Order: sequence, then structure tokens, then C-alpha cells
Amino acid sequence: MTREDDVRQRYAQLAPELNERQRRLWAATEANAIGLGGVALVARATGLSRKRIGTGKRQLAAGEALAPGRVRRPGGGGVPREQTDPTLWRDIERLVEPTAAGDPECALRWTLKSLRQLAAELQALGHRISHVTVGVLLKAHDYRLQGNRKSEEGGDHPDRNAQFAYLNKQVRAHLAECQPAVSVDTKKKELVGKFKNAGREWRPAGQPEVVKVHDFVDQELGRASPYGVYDLAANEGWVSVGLDHDTAAFAVETLRRWWQQMGRYRYPEAERLVITADGGGSNGARVRLWKIELQRFCDETGLTVTVCHLPPGTSKWNKIEHRLFSFITLNWRGRPLVDYQTIVSLIGATTTREGLSVRCALDPSAYPPGVKVSDAELAAVNLERHVFHGDWNYTIRPRSQA
Repeated sequence: MTREDDVRQRYAQLAPELNERQRRLWAATEANAIGLGGVALVARATGLSRKRIGTGKRQLAAGEALAPGRVRRPGGGGVPREQTDPTLWRDIERLVEPTAAGDPECALRWTLKSLRQLAAELQALGHRISHVTVGVLLKAHDYRLQGNRKSEEGGDHPDRNAQFAYLNKQVRAHLAECQPAVSVDTKKKELVGKFKNAGREWRPAGQPEVVKVHDFVDQELGRASPYGVYDLAANEGWVSVGLDHDTAAFAVETLRRWWQQMGRYRYPEAERLVITADGGGSNGARVRLWKIELQRFCDETGLTVTVCHLPPGTSKWNKIEHRLFSFITLNWRGRPLVDYQTIVSLIGATTTREGLSVRCALDPSAYPPGVKVSDAELAAVNLERHVFHGDWNYTIRPRSQA
């Protein structure tokens, strides 16, 4: 083993336990022990610069002592850039957040603000700075790389909280009397075919599922429209996968299927049903066809149906979203939805540790959009609006009870 290798080995063992000053003095001690050519040999073995080792030799010769806990003497190290360049941080802030800094005409207003682009713009303004220093200054001022956060829900209705309280009261009253309560909604429409599906699943290394490059709709397969009914008490769900348009007729047909296949067996003594739904979409509060189809459902089943719509801008709080649809998305992550049978099978196989069970079926019926409902047809609905926000809360009874 050469002397250089010997120094390298000792330094590798000691370096993790030494601070900056101790490394400098240790290297200087080794260089002094070697004598002629010692600085160059130690520099090669340790990776420390010759200048640094020379500084250590001068400190050893002068017998310089520092206060306990210090590594450099007071005033040592580089001067902060913001002291030598007082306008630097102001210009960085103006580039990073132009609107907040009152400069909507900033050069980087509409472009990606990478560290190199920021450095280039600062250099154009006369600052001598690298992209590395820009990153150091941003972190020192508590700037971090961050994505977008979904938190703005649109307009906040003054009766938002009151509607949630009223909705919860209705649901609890039904559940206390062993009457069914469900949450309904349409899941996001899904492309059918060999298209990329977000997420990852376990597969042999280097053998990912091969899918199409472009997400153009397959004209033969189209899009799937899953509409769901979630039983709040039983933690059960029914999903109909539609091939046609997402209309109110499709929504109520899904409700009808849930009742025929699941609901009437679980609630054989049921007389009333409460539905919580979004304020828009195929089951919207202003959709006339939704009320017409619900009336037909009431006449067929003999159930009295109470509907409570969520206030505007709060669809993400619908129970079905995070108790059913989210788990369906997790179950088929990374799996191309190559055909309708695959979609039905994946939805029907969705379970959770809390006992969620889901049944799913294809609905091949046609549901033409744009069906007009006359005033006379709407007036024939046996509908009673509640005192509190009758536009959001209403009860439809079978016409035999009119």
C-alpha cells in the first residue's frame, strides 16, 4: 500500500466524524508529516483543495484557537449575496411571483420558471448569479417546488351549512326508522379500449401493459358512463355501466335496478326512500325529466321518495364519491379498460376492509338527450316542496296517494 493510499484510507474512516475545521487541520498535519510534496499528496488522497490545506498549515503555525463550538473565526466565510447585491432578492421575487410583486408584465409571466431561466433573466438585469445560487436563495426564503391544490369550490351559498345540516337530519331520521337512504351520482366517463389508465400495478419487470399512444375515442367502443347508487347504511353499491348518454332516464333506471336487485330484499318493509344527490348533472335539482322519472319510479314501487340536493359547489362531499367511486378507481388503477365486460368485472370486484360490496351490470338501452318536459307533465308530478329550500329538498309520492 502506497503512502497516498494509506492517507486516503485514514481520511475515509475519520471524515464522517470531523467538521470543516478539523478536516482542514488534520490534512495540514498529514502534509507536515510527509514533508516535501505533502500538500499535493494529501490533496489527491482526500479531495481537499491545496488552498484549504495551506490555510490549515498557517493556522497550525500560528496556533490559532477559536471559541468553543466555532468552526471559523468571526467574519469568516462568504458575504451573503443579498448584502453585496441589495436588489437581488427583489428581482427574484418579481420574477417568481410577478402578480404578487405588482409586475404583471414580467418576462416570465407565462413561462416555466426553472432555476436556469430565472438565472438567465437575473443576468440580463445585471446580476452576477448562477442557477445554483438562485436555488439556495429561494430555499432560504422558504420557497419550494409545489403543485396545484384543489380547494376553491366556487360560490359559497349562504345556506350551504344549513343545507348540509338539513340533509343529515333527513338521512338520520330515515335510518333510525330502518328506511333506506342512498347517495347517487355519475362517475367520470371512461374511454373504452387499450388506453392508458392512471396508476400502477405489479407486473414482471420490463413488461408494462402496452396501450395506445393517443387517447382518441374508439368510434366502435365509445365511452362508458358508470352511474352509481350507494346504500349509506349497508355499505353496498350498485353501478350501471351505460353505453349511451347520461340522462335523467338513465339515472332513475339505475335506481330502479338497485331497488329490484338489492334494495327491496334488504328493506322489505320500506315505505320511504331518501336520496342525496348533486345539484347538477342528470340528477340536477332543476332537471324536469329527473322529477318525471322519479314519479314513475314511485308509482311502480309504491315508495315515497325524498330528494335532498347538495348545495352548489360541494359535489365532492357526496358520500358516493369517497365511499364507492374512489375505491373503484383504486381497484382498476393501471388496468386498461379494454372492453365493457372488463369494466363491469373490475367494478363488481371492488371491496374494502370495511366490507364494501358492489354489484355491477351493463345497461345497453338507449337514452336520447334533449327530451322535453312540458309544464303540464311537470304539474302532474305528485311533488311536495319542503319549507326549507324547496328547490333543493322535495318529496315525491306515488300518484295513488294524491
